[in-house]
Amino acid sequence: MSRAFFVTGTDTGVGKTAIAVGLLDAARRRGLSTAAVKPVAAGCELSGDGLRNDDALFLQRACTTALGYEQINPFALQPAIAPHFAAARENLQLDAQNLAAHCQAILDLHAGFTVIEGAGGWRVPLNSRETFADIAQRLKVPVILVVDIKLGCLNHALLSAEAIRADGLKLAGWVANQASGRDECHDEMAVELGQRLACPLVGDVPHCLEQSELAAHLDLNPLLGLL
Repeated sequence: MSRAFFVTGTDTGVGKTAIAVGLLDAARRRGLSTAAVKPVAAGCELSGDGLRNDDALFLQRACTTALGYEQINPFALQPAIAPHFAAARENLQLDAQNLAAHCQAILDLHAGFTVIEGAGGWRVPLNSRETFADIAQRLKVPVILVVDIKLGCLNHALLSAEAIRADGLKLAGWVANQASGRDECHDEMAVELGQRLACPLVGDVPHCLEQSELAAHLDLNPLLGLL
């Protein structure tokens, strides 16, 4: 049985890619085939192979399914700004239906465990009408919320969870991350969110781990038991 999840965050820079890579590694260690897609990435750098994004490359290396870069990241944008602004500067139009179709092509490979990584938070715009949430809605996949535990995260996490559920999607679980370092109120905020988010805690991940160490701090059991 294949399982797929949309990974979003409470903001940019909260460690979505690190957590997505950790989830893929944890799934691989359990004998599952893995795949990933990051439909839009801004801040790409020009290489001999074209525009490349470090986060998308990390995801590509973490997959057991052989995927070309363009399958992982079909829309690579050079300006390191909000995706819809970056697309406009390159005379491109981002569209939820088109992006969802790219993601669906990866889902149709039926890997045992697939992650779709958004950009920034849940309501990051794609264009004047749509946001990244519209991609997840079209795919109808459960969502994993990555929270950087720091001052302000309670509000950001609770609002994000409210929006995800209001959009008709299941909040499959959340991750307490320490992308900004360990906050002095980490334990208190993690407990508070655990009580209020009403979904499984997939992991409490320490600061500055090597990629190979992430999987040990992530529990796939709540995710694998969903479907």
